[in-house]
Amino acid sequence: MEQLRIAPFIVNYMKRLLREPLLHFLLIGAGLFVLFHYMRPHRDTSPTSRQIQFSIDELSQLALLYQSQWRREPTVDELDRLVENKVQQEVLYREALTMGLDKGDEIVKRRMAQKMQFLSEDVAAAREPTTEELKNWFANNSQKFAMPARFSFRHLYFSPDRRGERAREDAVKALTQLARQPEDSKLAASLADPFMFQDYYRDRAQEYLGKEFGPRFAESVEKLTPGSWQGPVESGYGWHLVFVDTVTPRRIPSFEEVESDVKTAWLSQQKAQAWEKAYKEMRAKYTVLLPEVPEKIQQEPEARDRKFQTSSK
Repeated sequence: MEQLRIAPFIVNYMKRLLREPLLHFLLIGAGLFVLFHYMRPHRDTSPTSRQIQFSIDELSQLALLYQSQWRREPTVDELDRLVENKVQQEVLYREALTMGLDKGDEIVKRRMAQKMQFLSEDVAAAREPTTEELKNWFANNSQKFAMPARFSFRHLYFSPDRRGERAREDAVKALTQLARQPEDSKLAASLADPFMFQDYYRDRAQEYLGKEFGPRFAESVEKLTPGSWQGPVESGYGWHLVFVDTVTPRRIPSFEEVESDVKTAWLSQQKAQAWEKAYKEMRAKYTVLLPEVPEKIQQEPEARDRKFQTSSK
């Protein structure tokens, strides 16, 4: 196939078009536009069609995609290659349809199903929510944005590898010696074993502690009273004495603190609701017919197991 050439005046036209704010606004609904654009009756994209037609809008979209990736507008030759790549994709797609390669292909079915879901979700994503809408939604869903409690603490480690079964007992004895001792007591360090990570953790959430030490340790630290050595507390590594110095309580942030996160969550919910509604409407058009289940398969699992065990002896 001969390489397609795009007249320079079209490139200049598209450059001017790319600078138009109105175009940027219209691209918000690009997914819906493409869907309806391809459904127009004058476009013949059937497998038997030998005509491949591009509109100015489609060429502009190719140029926009190039610009978003390379941070510059494409040259005439680069736009030619983009168009030729698009032509190649369309040619191969139509030839594959002609050969029936899409029939019975689970991957193709899954991909088409995903596209239908994405198109349904794009309906919700195309509308920009107002600040008032987001504030009202946040008021009813503020718990989703709760900031967990955070802890700052120092710990002393008693290693089962070094002390064996005495590790917990030694921790109990050390706690007695540290009664009313400050957090930075020199005595404290002399009683414990070296720890592979940190001796002091600042402003850490329970989730982090669960990953670092194990869930049992994280839950125990949450219950400790700040201001003194306490324990022994067990972790995935062994036993610890813990001195919690500060606790930042769990709190609900203000709307202004998490506005961008609220918008993301709102859009996600709108997409899910749009997809659920669209699927229900599509599903209502179909009747599902299932084969009659043979009587043998309807037997209870225990009966089938007993039958198998008897026949295998």
